[in-house]
Amino acid sequence: MLVSFFKDPEFANVDSSENESIPFRGTILRTKSGKFSSVSEPCVSCTTFNILAPIYKRLDQQNQNVRESDFRAFWLARNERIVDWLLYESSSIICLQEFWVGNEELVQMYEQRLGDSGYDTFKLARTNNRGDGLLTAIHKDYFRVLNYRELLFNDFGDRVAQLLHVQSVIPFLQNNDDSMQQEILIVNTHLLFPHDSSLSIVRLHQVYKILQYLETYQRENKLSQVPVMLCGDWNGSKRGHVYKFLRSQGFVSSYDIAHEYTDSDHKWVSHRNHRGNICGVDFIWLRNPNKSIKPLKISWAEAAFGIIKYQLQKAQLNEKDAFDFLRADNNGNYITYSDFCDALKQLKLTSLSHGLSFQEMKDLWVQADVDGNGVLDYDEFKVCISSLCLLPVTEHIDEDSNSEDSNEGITKEAFGFAVKNAILFPREVEKGIWPENYHLSDHARLTALFSPVRLRCSQKSL
Repeated sequence: MLVSFFKDPEFANVDSSENESIPFRGTILRTKSGKFSSVSEPCVSCTTFNILAPIYKRLDQQNQNVRESDFRAFWLARNERIVDWLLYESSSIICLQEFWVGNEELVQMYEQRLGDSGYDTFKLARTNNRGDGLLTAIHKDYFRVLNYRELLFNDFGDRVAQLLHVQSVIPFLQNNDDSMQQEILIVNTHLLFPHDSSLSIVRLHQVYKILQYLETYQRENKLSQVPVMLCGDWNGSKRGHVYKFLRSQGFVSSYDIAHEYTDSDHKWVSHRNHRGNICGVDFIWLRNPNKSIKPLKISWAEAAFGIIKYQLQKAQLNEKDAFDFLRADNNGNYITYSDFCDALKQLKLTSLSHGLSFQEMKDLWVQADVDGNGVLDYDEFKVCISSLCLLPVTEHIDEDSNSEDSNEGITKEAFGFAVKNAILFPREVEKGIWPENYHLSDHARLTALFSPVRLRCSQKSL
């Protein structure tokens, strides 16, 4: 079994026939003076890729303890191959997950090869010495890094995130307004795997923390009018609560926009997990400057109630039975705050190590108790459970967003992106098929191409 490892077609030279299907290589051209070539419009490319840390890669299905990390020749060859592809595509932004930060030789190989090719690299280990983490690389020809922050969730899954504030080296858009920021906020993360449906609240927490941090960073640095890209392995599909939460906050999936898929389209996959299931979990999210973003706290509450509703449905409770479950043993036809907290505990949505905090439960209660009388009657319960609507405020923003017809007080020009294209490799996954001869990772790599656009936005800050 191990002898055949090097016969994998993924370990062929990078000048194989698959190269013909790479649309982004050479898209962004510059002259020796540093200016964009006239033969190419200025564009930005971004790649996200969970590269499967060798400590997790199983080599023998009959013996789960045999891992690639025990065989230097194997993990080194596979990761050299990964870097070959990354350098061949030469994306402006590279976001990697399951980067084996615990191995100095592998770290040095990535940092040296990417550095020699013009990238600034930033790595971050997961907490509690898990062994893997994140690596983000920014090509110096296109962006200068203005700030770098690390987010440590310190939660059940020891997950982390990186935030990079970058500025274009040469302005994408020539303009008369010197105050127009041609900057981007980039986040790289890897959310918890949902081993159990009750852990959905942990993943939602992780996204909430990222968005809270983003909101604070944008407000403190007066960056309300810059585009945001969220990249990574979200360990959840388009059917999940995290997807709906991000959509409600104005983010769009670059791949779905490029292929004109709706929120209900499930045509592609990007991961085959350790259970053998295939699913689409890798995203490059884009949010352009937009005043019509639902308040974060409201979106969070809606998403949390969505998980509560899901857990009640999973227990096969209809609306009336769910109300009785939350009402517990009290004699009145209402739910008390104590009943509410006890029910969330029974649904495994709160605990000392993860789940809803005391303050979050209190916030949810305040939102549900519309009349503020300290109890939930049946009508209030139906409103917070049955009328949940985690819909995006706007479908997406593109070049046509410049219209001022329906926007009040729009006075400032801003910089944003339109999605030009997005590709998954290997290409079979775009049709929902996982090729058996692909072993570079248990994830497909996703690359998206963006072109800069002018937007008209409100000057109102976050």
